[in-house]
Amino acid sequence: MRRVVVTGMAGITALGNDWASIAGHFAEQRSGIRRMDEWDRFEELNTRLAGPIDDFKVPGHWTRKQLRSMGRVSRLAVAAAERALADAGLLDDASIRDGRMGVACGSSTGSTDEIKAFGNMLLNSVADGLNANSYVRMMPHTTAANISIFFGLTGRLIPTSSACTSGSQGIGYAYEAIKYGRLPMMLAGGAEELCPTEAMVFDALYATSLKNDTPQLSPRPYDIDRDGLVIGEGGGMLVLEELEHALARGARIHAEIVGFGSNADGQHTTRPEQATMRRAMELALEDAGLAPEAIGYVNGHGTATEQGDIAETQATSSLFGPRMPISSQKSFLGHTLGACGALESWFSIEMMNSDRYVPTLNLDHVDPRCGELDYLRGEFRAMNNEHVMNNNFAFGGVNTSLIFRRWR
Repeated sequence: MRRVVVTGMAGITALGNDWASIAGHFAEQRSGIRRMDEWDRFEELNTRLAGPIDDFKVPGHWTRKQLRSMGRVSRLAVAAAERALADAGLLDDASIRDGRMGVACGSSTGSTDEIKAFGNMLLNSVADGLNANSYVRMMPHTTAANISIFFGLTGRLIPTSSACTSGSQGIGYAYEAIKYGRLPMMLAGGAEELCPTEAMVFDALYATSLKNDTPQLSPRPYDIDRDGLVIGEGGGMLVLEELEHALARGARIHAEIVGFGSNADGQHTTRPEQATMRRAMELALEDAGLAPEAIGYVNGHGTATEQGDIAETQATSSLFGPRMPISSQKSFLGHTLGACGALESWFSIEMMNSDRYVPTLNLDHVDPRCGELDYLRGEFRAMNNEHVMNNNFAFGGVNTSLIFRRWR
């Protein structure tokens, strides 16, 4: 069994594209949520809240040929991947292009502009806006494929289109590919572009926040006064390496991945199951060879939906007990769907390494139906932890749990 370390990390978010900027917003308790006036034309859509990236621009050195196959979701993914490779010192290293590096990445869906164009063809019998790259921008594995092609990576390609666990499954499957000796390096993560159709998915389930005139007061994970989730967008990528490979090239190591657990509820597409959520965490602990007492912090999924918050925290409390610190960065960024597992893994490592843990924004009164845990509120919390866990749960009953070890 090989040991797997993180040597590069990066993300594109509504609060900035580097940890210093993002952590600054966290410290100031300023979220990236705003009212989407441009959604007023959708009269049957109730929510007007989202966490958009308003200032994203593709890098000037990207060519028109490279951009042709990339919709917004792929551009976010590739931009995060480029930054992660640079952070790892591998961006201009020929070794990533000889089959030694692969990609594991996903999103909930491809770019929706292309879906709209194909829908227009079916509805109106016209092919306006369709071209040779339309399907490539729309296909479920568009992020993984575009990353591979953009950087010339010829190792294995693992698409992970599993909604809210796309990013964490990407990291977990990449970790396993290296751990079991299939190849020494992987780019892993996920991305999502903002689209009103995604808000409508949750609107139809009566699961979106309607605090349209007070965007800074929502979402409210774990709070008794929550009224639903807020959609966001972004991209997050990690560079994973086999330990000896990283040491041989003198790489800076951010953390070690020591555990991954994933399973399925097998019950209902949208109703989370406490028992299988807990089992996913147990699987990660078993993979890491750790007891529950070894985990010092849990980065919760924290969607600010009633069923999700309650099931997740009850599962977490039943395994770790009331002493476990927990928080959710979705309170600042909204639910970035396919990107959240990767972004929150990045945040988990940064918090572990800096000993400064981000509280949940807008958590004023913990819902008494939630599990008994140490909910981080107000100020950053200083904790000297050896291990942290990041959990994500998705439609279709997909559960993931990742454990990171501090590198000293």
